[in-house]
Amino acid sequence: MNRHGGGNQFCGRTRREFLWQTGGGFTGTALAGLLGSNFFADQTVAADGVSEFENPLSVKQPHFKPKAKNVIFLFMYGGPSQVDTFDYKPDLYPLDGKTIEVKTFGRGGRKNKGRVVGPKWKFKRYGKCGKMVSDLFPHLGTCVDDIGFIHSMYADSPLHGSALLNMNSGRVLSGNPCIGTWATYGLGSENQNLPGFVVMLSNKGGPISGAKNWTSGYMPASYQGTVVKAAGTPILDLAMPPGMTKSVQRRLLDNLNDINSTHYAQHPTNSNLAARIASYELAFNMQKHAPEAVDFNQESDATRDLYGIDGSRTDDFGRKCLLARRLVERGVRFIQVYSGGAHNDDNWDAHGSLERNHGIHAGNTDKPIAGLIKDLKQRGMLDETLIVWGGEFGRQPTAEYGKGTGRDHNSYGFTMFMAGGGIKGGVSVGKTDELGAHAIEDRFDVKNLHATILTQLGLDPNRLSFFYNGLDQKLVGVEGAEPIHQLIA
Repeated sequence: MNRHGGGNQFCGRTRREFLWQTGGGFTGTALAGLLGSNFFADQTVAADGVSEFENPLSVKQPHFKPKAKNVIFLFMYGGPSQVDTFDYKPDLYPLDGKTIEVKTFGRGGRKNKGRVVGPKWKFKRYGKCGKMVSDLFPHLGTCVDDIGFIHSMYADSPLHGSALLNMNSGRVLSGNPCIGTWATYGLGSENQNLPGFVVMLSNKGGPISGAKNWTSGYMPASYQGTVVKAAGTPILDLAMPPGMTKSVQRRLLDNLNDINSTHYAQHPTNSNLAARIASYELAFNMQKHAPEAVDFNQESDATRDLYGIDGSRTDDFGRKCLLARRLVERGVRFIQVYSGGAHNDDNWDAHGSLERNHGIHAGNTDKPIAGLIKDLKQRGMLDETLIVWGGEFGRQPTAEYGKGTGRDHNSYGFTMFMAGGGIKGGVSVGKTDELGAHAIEDRFDVKNLHATILTQLGLDPNRLSFFYNGLDQKLVGVEGAEPIHQLIA
């Protein structure tokens, strides 16, 4: 087995992969999302001329020339309604309140009929492409010529926990590496002083299942996501303890590294210990570099306004989007930003009042996301930065309950979009039926979305693999998947 199909990368029969896989669960490290180069540079060279350890996050060669260097995944946790946002369905308006025959499967189980909830917002055309966009997103409407919409997504589960895992890792069961892990495993990171994979959560809390959504699974923990905040202390437990000086801390770390290195020499297959040494060293470096990354004082008033910073509705998500741009500038490979907190009222899960729910969350995110796209474009960074927008599934055209305007979950057909990073702008691919209930034309599985992300990064989704449990495991499954070619420029 070989993850890249070449002879110079992790191979299932080499010393390096054996060491990293057998001892790769660095669960005790302070900053397992990061391994530095200094420790590995000091290791002895084996008889075959290959270092015993290779920094997992060092930059690696892609399979082919990439169109994107970085990814920003804007995750709308809870499942936004496609028919109220970007999938215009005029036939739904006159059906509002009527009970019709339609097959659905969501939290309420399988049903053959339901009461239609007509779209609650008007749509209008935007851009040269004439894309119909809901009044929920007036700012994003101005960006449609840079966006490629996918209207025929489908997923494996209509339940939040398993659907989140499916969207993040390609599986409905926990314990598998997520998309950010696969990206950093395949390419490494361009900045050894910051994590290669960063996660930013809502100020209302994280999604269901928490860290399982940014886990490295059966891969070394060096590839898991690191949770970063856009304000205050960017990484918890990183600040220097009260009364500690830089010089004293440096001497303590040197003494600790001497002791750990002596112990490591007696137990050279203990990758937990190797990672612990490296993580302490890099935590020391990050005390300087992480705060600088979240310092917005260098940003102009015009830039802050573009993202909606200091706005009563948009400040929180705007800061996350601006930080995402700053992290991309500093070489962070994969950034995931969550909109939506732990409880139903705090995320896009609109079972009750659709108007209230989507009004809140669209209002919080519309301007910041449009600002991110425009800011990247004016800086010449959009071409090499892939933006992904969407939730774990969509919503049904019918109400879940006998009364009310809420919609149940829908994994049969929903909308996501991509922008930048070699994606065609001003296009829409795929189609749902006239009710927006089922994907019927050019249907795309979550695996196709993942394959597209990897392809734009220059990674062949059907070659990128990691040997585990007797199989060459892949993000897109051992059976493989094709990218969404209609979206690729």
